[in-house]
Amino acid sequence: MARTDGDSWDITESVGATALGVAWSRAQEQDTDCPLFTDPYAKMFVDAALERGWRLPPAHMVARIKAIGGYAASRTKWFDEFFLAAGANGIEQSVILASGLDARAWRLPWIDGSVIYEIDQPKVLAFKAEVLLAHGATPSARCVPVPIDLRDDWPTALRDAGFDASEPTAWAVEGLLPYLPASGQDLLFERIHDLSTRGSRVGVESFGAGFFDPEYLASRRQKLQQYRQEAGEEDDGNALDVQDLWFIEARTEVTDWLTDHGWEVTAIAAAELMDRYGRCAVGEADDATPRTVFVEGNKMC
Repeated sequence: MARTDGDSWDITESVGATALGVAWSRAQEQDTDCPLFTDPYAKMFVDAALERGWRLPPAHMVARIKAIGGYAASRTKWFDEFFLAAGANGIEQSVILASGLDARAWRLPWIDGSVIYEIDQPKVLAFKAEVLLAHGATPSARCVPVPIDLRDDWPTALRDAGFDASEPTAWAVEGLLPYLPASGQDLLFERIHDLSTRGSRVGVESFGAGFFDPEYLASRRQKLQQYRQEAGEEDDGNALDVQDLWFIEARTEVTDWLTDHGWEVTAIAAAELMDRYGRCAVGEADDATPRTVFVEGNKMC
């Protein structure tokens, strides 16, 4: 499904289906010898989607998801630790942008008084709420859904939901930026900056110039074609590649943007992060590891 201005989606469509892919990957992590986290809700979401007629990705896509399983697990663990550290430093208010099927409000040990705002497409949040209600799941902190497209006036919707811009906030930007145009990325951070008081933090999975390099993207497509051939699947030209859902445009480096706006920034490349968690060795050749950087910003003034 090609992207268009103002497009929307249900959980099994377009960008929504990528949330199911992430949930499936998180469910697989629990079967590893030494899981980096546990997410019992992930399988609930996948099972519910299957009951609605969703099908697991074709074999070549499953192979791709498994190939980046170490990356996906490391990413999840990094954001888990980001929120835990924010709470340990007294931040009680968190916002998860494009929250999808994120279950952190249910599975993390939040400090007393914490509130988590989840922003995403209305149909995605409705599916999530329905599944959790059916299983009698209760969050470990107050969770407030904010059903709105991030291309719309979500700051107003967030305030209307109870968000207090005078309180420090922990913001999560995970698996989101390629699905926004470059101008939309800049606007996203402008809004985060305007809504953040001193002491706020932001955690970002950043996709910089190296990620959108044409040769690199071409190599990703070639690798996906290899998975397809190994799975014995014919290429009819209609197979979905997640790259088709991205806005492949030159964009501002997140570290530069935050630094220029007075945030104190630290960053770690994906391969180094995976090494930290024992999921690959630094310098190890791994074409499946995305060229991303995990950025944490602390607003100093």
